[in-house]
Amino acid sequence: MGERSKPERPRVALFVTCLVNVMRPGIAEATRDLLVAAGCEVEVPLEQTCCGQPAFNSGDEMGGRAMARHQIEALEGYAYVVAPSGSCAGTIRHDYTHTFRDDPAWLRRAEELAARTHEITSFLVDVMDFQPARTRFAAKATYHDTCSGLRELGVHDQPRRLLESAEGLDLVPLPGSNVCCGFGGTFCVKYPAIANAVVEEKAEAVESTGAAILLGGDLGCLMNMAGKLQRRGSAVRVFHTVEAVAGRLGGPAIGEKP
Repeated sequence: MGERSKPERPRVALFVTCLVNVMRPGIAEATRDLLVAAGCEVEVPLEQTCCGQPAFNSGDEMGGRAMARHQIEALEGYAYVVAPSGSCAGTIRHDYTHTFRDDPAWLRRAEELAARTHEITSFLVDVMDFQPARTRFAAKATYHDTCSGLRELGVHDQPRRLLESAEGLDLVPLPGSNVCCGFGGTFCVKYPAIANAVVEEKAEAVESTGAAILLGGDLGCLMNMAGKLQRRGSAVRVFHTVEAVAGRLGGPAIGEKP
């Protein structure tokens, strides 16, 4: 972190994301808990909606732009915007500025929002220099680097540093950890056969590690891998990184019944 000092009690907007809100709100709760522990004042803007990623991915530029305008207005006024998703944070940081490249007024607002938007593990480590409380969960785990977080935002070392706080958690390398899981947002809908072949290889790689737990930073990717692992009869359990850091590995994993 060098000589840079972390901000004092910044006002943070928690961008929950659609999948987390609908499929696993516990990820948002764990994210909130970690932000509070890091010294942030956390709010969940009720006006937030989809970031527009599915629209942009599908070529619906007008639809994505309309969502971008809404999000920019909803998230202005906060020191930071933090999401438990590299893909949603990446959309706000990159797609918004691209879609408004010919609209100076909205481009300025999009650039200001982009500069304040972070993926959760990157924010905790790079901005807040956060050292989480020591938790204990004895298990062997492996980590998948999701494409958007890794390639758009440079998220790699940050989650691994945070996971060091979990005593007894043996983090082993995942072969091809930087290779796509096959989800790819709308890619898995457009090209299901290719997506299935890709996630089959990912599941084999996960099982080859001997890990009992698979961790990652995007719920869409985690649901995709959890589903394939379960269909293969694998005992590997899948969690979001923030659930591990917040000491929430004792509950049902992704895809398991409560």
